[in-house]
Amino acid sequence: MMIKNFDDLFVHLTRFEKQIVAVVSPEDLSTLKVIEKAKELQIAEFILIGQEDELTALINNYSLNLKDTPIINQENHKKAAEKAVELVKMNKAQAIMKGLVHSSTFLRPILNKETGFNIGKKVSQISVYENSHQDELVLLTDCAMAINPDLMEKKEIIENAVQLSKDLGYQMPRVAVLASLENVNPAMPDTIDAALLAKMNDRKQIKDCIVDGPLAYDNATSKEAAKQKKVGGPVAGHAQILLVPNLTVGNVLTKSLVYDARKTVASAVVGLNVPIVFTSRSESEDGKLATIALATYLSIVRRNQ
Repeated sequence: MMIKNFDDLFVHLTRFEKQIVAVVSPEDLSTLKVIEKAKELQIAEFILIGQEDELTALINNYSLNLKDTPIINQENHKKAAEKAVELVKMNKAQAIMKGLVHSSTFLRPILNKETGFNIGKKVSQISVYENSHQDELVLLTDCAMAINPDLMEKKEIIENAVQLSKDLGYQMPRVAVLASLENVNPAMPDTIDAALLAKMNDRKQIKDCIVDGPLAYDNATSKEAAKQKKVGGPVAGHAQILLVPNLTVGNVLTKSLVYDARKTVASAVVGLNVPIVFTSRSESEDGKLATIALATYLSIVRRNQ
């Protein structure tokens, strides 16, 4: 089944047994409200790992429908993150969600090569949103993990995105390697990397997708812009995966989608053998719900592979 939009994703989840998400340090009202909404939509079930007294007070004071949600008392953020890893290892949870905890504290036990879920692959982040021009999802990467990836890291980031795209039902995704223009310019290293990645795909060094670049954002995503600029090829105008040259570009582009275009954007961290819910505290409720749904969907898909 191809997941074409977030409604498809939510409907698909109702057909399966609910996955359990271990939430690390969720002692803030916005996180608890998102969890309440996710339970209401039957996206997932949850285990809360944090300060029990504070969590209970928030649930009672704001009449949240979470009184049946298990709470594991743990006041230390580091130990709360370690407990979430333990729950997944014991198959008592299938995904891990970040609450009111520093990113480094949350990620450290997850990324641990000996006791966590690091399987030796490049770990990257993917923003997922609905295409404005046709009924399909677009994957934008990397917007949060890889600061300034080199050529071979970009190859791995593409491969991670292709795997996620295939998990969503897209068997031969079209990948645009973004730059500020569509021609190779020796003074602009990003355009050289883009051309090399396209050739690596042509020579089967990057498989199961179609890669083209360099492509500017407009002619990668708009058929009209591609036609006006006379940019041809199988990717121009309808890319399904957008590879940005660095984290700054990805981060700014994602936030412009959320705050200016008013898009719902889900986030996936890939390259690990556990789905994690890793969103900005300022992310919208819809974005957080979509991210939870995506994580639980990936848990179901990979357990059935």
